[in-house]
Amino acid sequence: MTDKSEQKRPGLLRSSALVGAMTMLSRILGLVRDVVIAAFVGASANADAFFVAFKIPNFLRRLFAEGAFSQAFVPVLADYKEQGAQRAVQDLINRVAGALGGALLLVTAIAVLAAPVVAALFAPGFVSQPYKYQLTSDMIRITFPYLLLISMTGFCGAILNSYGRFAVPAFTPVFLNLSLIFAATVASPWFAEPVFALAWAVFFAGIIQLLFQLPSLYRLDLVPRPVFDLKHEGVRRIMKLMVPALFGVSVSQINLLLDTVLASFLPTGSVSWLYYSDRLAELPLGVFGIAIATVILPNLSAHRAADREQEFATTLDWATRWILLIGVPAAIALILLAKPILITLFQYGELTPSDIDMASLSLRAYSLGLVAFMLIKVLAPGFYARKDTATPVKIGIIAMAANMVLNLAFVLPLLWYFNVGHVGLALATSASAWLNAGLLLRGLRRDGVFVFQPGWAAYSRRLVVATLAMAVAVSWLVGPAEQWLAWGWQARSLQIAIVCGAGIAAYIATHLLLGTRLRHLRAPGAV
Repeated sequence: MTDKSEQKRPGLLRSSALVGAMTMLSRILGLVRDVVIAAFVGASANADAFFVAFKIPNFLRRLFAEGAFSQAFVPVLADYKEQGAQRAVQDLINRVAGALGGALLLVTAIAVLAAPVVAALFAPGFVSQPYKYQLTSDMIRITFPYLLLISMTGFCGAILNSYGRFAVPAFTPVFLNLSLIFAATVASPWFAEPVFALAWAVFFAGIIQLLFQLPSLYRLDLVPRPVFDLKHEGVRRIMKLMVPALFGVSVSQINLLLDTVLASFLPTGSVSWLYYSDRLAELPLGVFGIAIATVILPNLSAHRAADREQEFATTLDWATRWILLIGVPAAIALILLAKPILITLFQYGELTPSDIDMASLSLRAYSLGLVAFMLIKVLAPGFYARKDTATPVKIGIIAMAANMVLNLAFVLPLLWYFNVGHVGLALATSASAWLNAGLLLRGLRRDGVFVFQPGWAAYSRRLVVATLAMAVAVSWLVGPAEQWLAWGWQARSLQIAIVCGAGIAAYIATHLLLGTRLRHLRAPGAV
């Protein structure tokens, strides 16, 4: 192993903060991107078509870049690292690159050739709308290769994360946001149908993101040199872990994709309303939930490989406390500020006040499940680091079935009586996420893997009181939605900053008054 790869890794809290900071930068640019797109295409038929064409490869990206592939690959890589042979690690990386790249190349080729079938499969409601259906099919041909590019990017990022190089993978998504912003503001006039600029921006962003990883891998002397060999022992182990993990770790994302399928049957704009609200709900999920999950997986895998069971349990407990510390107030704030935030960010250009009303309802519904979405990100690695894929799959099947039942239970009444069927989709997704997270926690507790460490009672009291203080501060300052609509973007931005700043200040001050100290949040040592 090179000298650099043997350097001591930073602590969990520092690594999480680094990943969170890089991800925060990406998410801020992501919000800018969504503001630009909202002003550019609003919630029109063109917007619905692009969001479907973008969501399909983006959904699959999450399975590979942030989900099942990483959950299967990182523990196996940890075993090879533990054995200490650089040649064996490089051999594993080369063969995984060949197997993953070959499979994705085949899938991408089929999807591009059969784009109308893919469009009909993921947005069947568009088939009866020829213009929207054709537009979606054409854009899928452009956006689908992003799956191949970004999945290989995720593979490279998983290697870097395993060696404590978290900054580069966390910064990489910035390029997608910059590419889409450039497309909407500069490149769109170059196209007969301007929305195609967004599709091409996705494609070129994938190329840039993959190339950005390579210098860091070169410095570790671990640049993948693809070799197609499915008989390699490490590849076979990863495939065995990954197939069920594809389902088990990604149930929340599958549910969101099913929302898109069902939303294609709802009134025009439903796909866009769900997209804008989901994007806001994903801000704390991406900045904190995925950041912590990204950091703990290599550590959990290393603890497991070295039979450090106490450290394994302590790491899971620490991650859960941080998720609740951030997730609970974030969820309450999004519920209280749904409409002001949407007005501030998106009420310009093509997006109408009616679109804001609809998106705010689904944002509140998604926010009810935010903590569950975040918990799934840190609880699932507790199984996969131990190479237990069967339990999350069983839980995933239960959650998936519950989501489908709840879709029918919520969507139809809300559509018939209130014409807000899309809200039922968001509610069903949130409810099934809570079921998923609860069953994951129960399974870890049953196996003796998740052990509540001392101090939970005091921690919970401080969390509840501090969140209430934040909610009071925000509710007092927010004001009526009509006032927000009357303001320009400068006044809206200033006011949302004041409201959010006051809420954060009240939350932190209450924690400090109740005795919360940094030492209570200090992470266990990384490996």
